[in-house]
Amino acid sequence: MTGLRTVAEELYGLLPSEFTGARNAKAKQLRGTDRELAEAVAGLAKPATSAWVLNMLVRHESDLVGQVVGLGESLRQAQERLSGDALRDLTRQRRQLTAAVTRQARDLARRLGVQVSEPVADQVEESLRAAMTDGTAAAALRTGLLVKPLSSTGLGDLDVASVVAVPEAVGGSGPAESEDKAGRGRPALKVVGRKRSSRDESAARRRALKEAEAAAKRTEKEATRARKALDRAGRRYDELEAQSLQLQSELEEVRRRADELEHALESLDDEISDAEEARDSARHESTRADHVHAEAVAALDRARSAVRDAE
Repeated sequence: MTGLRTVAEELYGLLPSEFTGARNAKAKQLRGTDRELAEAVAGLAKPATSAWVLNMLVRHESDLVGQVVGLGESLRQAQERLSGDALRDLTRQRRQLTAAVTRQARDLARRLGVQVSEPVADQVEESLRAAMTDGTAAAALRTGLLVKPLSSTGLGDLDVASVVAVPEAVGGSGPAESEDKAGRGRPALKVVGRKRSSRDESAARRRALKEAEAAAKRTEKEATRARKALDRAGRRYDELEAQSLQLQSELEEVRRRADELEHALESLDDEISDAEEARDSARHESTRADHVHAEAVAALDRARSAVRDAE
């Protein structure tokens, strides 16, 4: 259903907090023109946080997803032909790559405004391992329409309908093209028209080994660069967070001091009001006393004049 896939690709590119409202609004909009599509849209499940992180990884870091899927293909092709030591080395490279990409995914989610917990990060890493192990899981990852995290034993037992919003999106292009039609992730190594000779088989094994070794070396370098970038970003984040905490502490101190000063100012205003009343009362009393004194001086002058006249 092309229409459903188009709508799903839009919805599953949103933040988790935006998904339900946007889905319901789209379904309501479609009911007047295409009721069947509207019902299908209304039935789209909100992705689990780990599935959302993987969908964002596909949309924003497609090269990293390509590395994961590419190395997984090489490993699946070479797995039955490698020596124990070589296989262990490639397995180690796979662990390093999935861990590095998981860190990048957590950083991406944080930049988009979503904090990823350790359990969710574990689900993301397990999903990346599943995409390396199972071609069907890889194809499901590449759709960017996951509703649940991936898990697989590598035996093609992934229930696509339960983890991909639009199951028809799996197998149309990309990594799924290198898988057999049963969707079991087995490498397509058949040669049309003739049976492989021992020499062909030997050449194919050597070629697969070289491809796997080259992919392992390339991804190791990329994983190292990614870890260094993550370390730098982590240190910068820690520095900024420390600065933020310091500024918050200083701001709280300024606010506390401002409250103290405001309280002191209120008290001072009360004292000024009392002092103003006392000053006005004193001024009135001083004026009255001056008047009484002036009258007393006048009376004294009159008394002295009367004495001089009597003499």
